[in-house]
Amino acid sequence: MLPKELLLRAYRLMMTARAMAEIYDANRQVCKYVHSTSRGHEAIQLATAFHLQPCDWVSPYYRDESIMLGMGYRPGELMRQLLAKGDDAFTGGREYYNHPNARREGFPGIIHQSSATGMQAIPTTGIAQGIRYREKQNISTSAVPPVVVCSLGDGSVTEGEVGEAFQFAVLHQLPIIYLVQDNDWGISVSSDEARTMDAYEFAAGFKGMERMRVDGSDFVASYNAMEQAVAFVREHRRPMLVHAKVPLLGHHTSGVRREWYRPADDLAKHAVDDPGPKLKKKLISDYNISAEVLDEIEVETFIYAQAEFDEAVAAPEPDPATVTDHVYVTSPITHEKGNRTPEGRDKVVMVDAALHAVEELLQDHPEALFYGQDVGRRLGGVFREAATLADKFGDNRVFNTAIQEAYIIGSTVGMNAVGLKPIVEVQFADYIYPGLNQLVTEISKSCYLSCGKFPVSMILRVPIGAYGGGGPYHSGSVESTLATIKGIKIAYPSNAADIKGLIKSAYYDGNPVVMLEHKGLYWSKVPGTEDAKTVEPDRDYVIPFGKGSIVLAADEDCIDAGESLCIITYGMGVYWAKNAAKQFPGQVEIIDIRTIYPLDEALIYHTVRRHGKCIVLTEEQLRNSFCEALAGRIAQNCFQSLDAPVQTIGALDLPAVPMNMGLEAAMLPSADKVARRIAELLSW
Repeated sequence: MLPKELLLRAYRLMMTARAMAEIYDANRQVCKYVHSTSRGHEAIQLATAFHLQPCDWVSPYYRDESIMLGMGYRPGELMRQLLAKGDDAFTGGREYYNHPNARREGFPGIIHQSSATGMQAIPTTGIAQGIRYREKQNISTSAVPPVVVCSLGDGSVTEGEVGEAFQFAVLHQLPIIYLVQDNDWGISVSSDEARTMDAYEFAAGFKGMERMRVDGSDFVASYNAMEQAVAFVREHRRPMLVHAKVPLLGHHTSGVRREWYRPADDLAKHAVDDPGPKLKKKLISDYNISAEVLDEIEVETFIYAQAEFDEAVAAPEPDPATVTDHVYVTSPITHEKGNRTPEGRDKVVMVDAALHAVEELLQDHPEALFYGQDVGRRLGGVFREAATLADKFGDNRVFNTAIQEAYIIGSTVGMNAVGLKPIVEVQFADYIYPGLNQLVTEISKSCYLSCGKFPVSMILRVPIGAYGGGGPYHSGSVESTLATIKGIKIAYPSNAADIKGLIKSAYYDGNPVVMLEHKGLYWSKVPGTEDAKTVEPDRDYVIPFGKGSIVLAADEDCIDAGESLCIITYGMGVYWAKNAAKQFPGQVEIIDIRTIYPLDEALIYHTVRRHGKCIVLTEEQLRNSFCEALAGRIAQNCFQSLDAPVQTIGALDLPAVPMNMGLEAAMLPSADKVARRIAELLSW
């Protein structure tokens, strides 16, 4: 038998969770922000929490307040998040109820938790990946082997990204428990409407996944099951799925109430398995605890929860001045440093400069590693951008992944949380879209919604752009899509020196960075791009983000005479502009922005004001693009200095880049097309 004190502790916390739910429902006008509660799920959640140690990690989902209580969090802490108060310790009033994150001494770690169901599976599996990596590299600092728990609702298991997480966990045998709480409802969708199997049956398809079923409404059964699961994973370092059947006693959320979609017989069926009365009955029958003692606990916990609620209601609102805090951590790279042009060196192509930058980072930083599709030992990247790295650093530090863009990107959250610095790659920009969910939902928001506790320091390398016959799925540009994501940084270098300096800067930046690397510039094989080859900078060379460069200056005489213009561009646009400018000696100034975000608006506006005429040039389809938005900002900020409307040049508004090279050329900008627009604008 389990100790009486343990069961009494569990009962007290169950009654606390019940009291909290009742108080929230009785104060609906005060509890105005959408929230869920753990009613019906308390037993399995408390059983899980009781087995976690400070070295462990857990990702509770939005119904897991009892996990938080079981780990030792006070109701008032949770309530401050419920009410979006300024002293909400998790997110400072920025997140929904029970969306915690924590780096607290003596407590398990919790990375930023989003509301997107199932999306936590990949970042949390990334934690387990990082822990296992540290163990294999003998750089683990934990005296006890850590266990990771990823809590999921049964409705989320049908998400494709959950499958990606399961696949990676079994392939690499990671120390993670997927706790699936199955209450038969996904909002108003019943389990028989949504799937033909439950999570336990689904997990059978993942060879190497241990599985367990448990009655999640029975605390004793749940405690024993989680004791077995945690002990197994702590010892054997293998993944396990625990399928806990639980009732849903509360609403889906305060905004989607149970009476709207659940019939009375369903509610009655679920009420039979209420964990509180079940545990109360066991305490009376098996432990000789009187009903009066347990009734007194119920009264005490309600009084306690009400007092905590009253304090939370009285807590101050967030200071509106803090609304822009914690979007990014401060980068240590504020100035260009190091030798950009060492003497006595031959020029190198961009792909080699990037390769050497990554190699030097791996040499200098044992916490750095590199993974993605085909970057491992056999190929070293489809563009040879990772050639020899696995040979030099081993298959644990440089390795292939499956075709899992979501996992490649989202796992960096968890890897970073345990002190690793991942450099990852998506093979082509055209295939980044499956990973955008993780980039938007998890990575970009993590620093902001954790109030700076969990910034994600990672580099995502993305080969991009057309390079001559690449076709509709290997030639696309995605910078405008990425530029709409707040909380990430985006670099787009156009030459070897810049790509090395920006990769180094990105590594030290402390924030998520997408490095867009033009395939047509990698080897300077596209005619007119020879200048993409430069002398390779020294290993300590860095370029700060948000600092553009003047790649071609106009003559002052032409500027003074009003016979000049400037071109604002990046990537392949730099070379179209440079080659077009040869027809207009001294009249064209070219700015390479180098980073799309942050953007060097000071240099752009200063340059436009000097010339009064401006072209914004991009390879992307033009309509609704980043460059059209930039042209609008230029017009707004430089209106009084403009002698002509701001011009934009980009690709035709077609759904894709055609395979035929003649059609491709017809779609894309070129030096000749840019030259014609320069002539037109100079004639104004």
